[in-house]
Amino acid sequence: MTEPSHPPEGFVQAVIRRRRFAPIWLVPIVAASISVYLAVAYLADRGPLITITFKSADGITAQQTEVKHKAVSLGLVEDVRLSKDMTHVVVHVRMNRQGAAILTDHAHFWVVRPRLTPGSISGLETLVSGAYIEVDPGDAGGALVNSFTGLEDPPGVRSDEPGTTFVLNAARLGSLGPGAPVFFRDVTVGEVLSYDLGETMALAKIKVFVRQPYDRFVHENTHFWNTSGLSVSFGSQGIHFELESLQALLSGGVAFETPRNMGDERPAPANAVFHLYDTAADADAAGFARNIPFVTYFTSSVSGLGRGSAVAVFGLQIGTVTDVRLIMDPTLGRMRARVAFDLQPERVFSEDEVRRQPDPAHVTAALVRNGMRAVLESSNFITGQKAISLQYVPAAAPASVGYEGDALVLPSQAGGLDNVTTAISDIASKLDAIPFDEIGRSLANTLHGADRTINGPDLQAAIHDLAGTLAAIHELAQHANQGLAPVMRKLPHLSDELQQSVERANAILGEGGYGANSDFQRDMARLLDEAGEAARSVRLLTDYLERHPEALIKGRGKGVGER
Repeated sequence: MTEPSHPPEGFVQAVIRRRRFAPIWLVPIVAASISVYLAVAYLADRGPLITITFKSADGITAQQTEVKHKAVSLGLVEDVRLSKDMTHVVVHVRMNRQGAAILTDHAHFWVVRPRLTPGSISGLETLVSGAYIEVDPGDAGGALVNSFTGLEDPPGVRSDEPGTTFVLNAARLGSLGPGAPVFFRDVTVGEVLSYDLGETMALAKIKVFVRQPYDRFVHENTHFWNTSGLSVSFGSQGIHFELESLQALLSGGVAFETPRNMGDERPAPANAVFHLYDTAADADAAGFARNIPFVTYFTSSVSGLGRGSAVAVFGLQIGTVTDVRLIMDPTLGRMRARVAFDLQPERVFSEDEVRRQPDPAHVTAALVRNGMRAVLESSNFITGQKAISLQYVPAAAPASVGYEGDALVLPSQAGGLDNVTTAISDIASKLDAIPFDEIGRSLANTLHGADRTINGPDLQAAIHDLAGTLAAIHELAQHANQGLAPVMRKLPHLSDELQQSVERANAILGEGGYGANSDFQRDMARLLDEAGEAARSVRLLTDYLERHPEALIKGRGKGVGER
């Protein structure tokens, strides 16, 4: 039997032992665990890949631009590509699990970037943070989709903003556009969402949104009007400027008002349709419960009178002109201006007084019988604006009230400057009817005849004889003391010569044809009268001296009855 061998001296025998877990292995384990966790979390949070098309990729960057809602990130743009037809861009966005719930056909996407419009400034925060894609989930209950068409402009109203949408019909838009404000008593309570021009002859449809709680002020009798731009009017009180706000001046605007007596009615439902009036005056006129239609005709110029012009009684507005147009009467071959207007008694009378008024036709007939007429007058001499004034015309011709359908026809009367123009025209017509040419020719003939008579030899000879006779008489008076006998012999001869000279002058003047009312005729008549008186005096003197020759010595004695 062999003995066990012993290891040599100095030999150390190795002992194999199992080693424990080294702490260094924790590092890769932890790293692997984190990687697995992140991978699981990424896969768990990863949402669907959606496609959004835009007209331009302005502000959109792959792996950088986020999709947000209320400043919460819901996705990230993975890539941006051009479409095959090169007409738009295709953006692929990886949404997260939270954002997957809003991917319905009601959702809207748009790019938020700095925007400067006439009405507002938005997106300034993106100058620092960069552009991003905003999403509006829309109303609940939509169908799930993964392809969208992005909006080029932000929507006016978010789906979660409380309020009501209404539709306005307008003949013209003016400066209205999406984003234009809606005012109620000078407070911005909503905005214009969109407009649709529709067919060629149809009215434009404008969608407006009114936020809560202001939408409760919109009733079925509410009136909307366009407040775009600056309104300038010239009236009896001077120049009037009306500006709703600076925003309305830049982007246009819409305002509305509800009559105070309609405040207890129920608010109008969503998408209720209203008419958009051009001005606040038109909307105010439409707010009266009673509108009495009238028609009147003018044969003079109606320049300055148009739709919306005032109709006044004693300076108080009681109505508004609704239409002005030209009417041709082919049978009579004349034209007239037809003016239609509505009277609103509620402007000047209370509701009780309006209700107590009798039938408008009877009232109008009584007023017309008393001289009431529609008169066209100037309301502003600077701008030439005109208005219709219902006033009593003194000594007006009899007239009656007619009918045109439901409208009453009121007789008219020219007034204001038209009366002056008509009077001047009548005077000009009368002056034109005077035969100035014939009068001129007659006057020229008369003056020619007078010149021929005055400068003719017969009148000159008659005047010469008359002057000689008067000189002889004067000589007789001066030499009366030289003896009675020569005087008595000369007096009858002088009287006959003087009488013959007067008759000869009268005959010549009668043949001359000079006007009977001329100064020359009147002077000559006075001269001949005086000469006739002189001849009669000479005859009387001759007769007296023949009966009383002693009068030259004793003087004239007192006769019977003389003192």
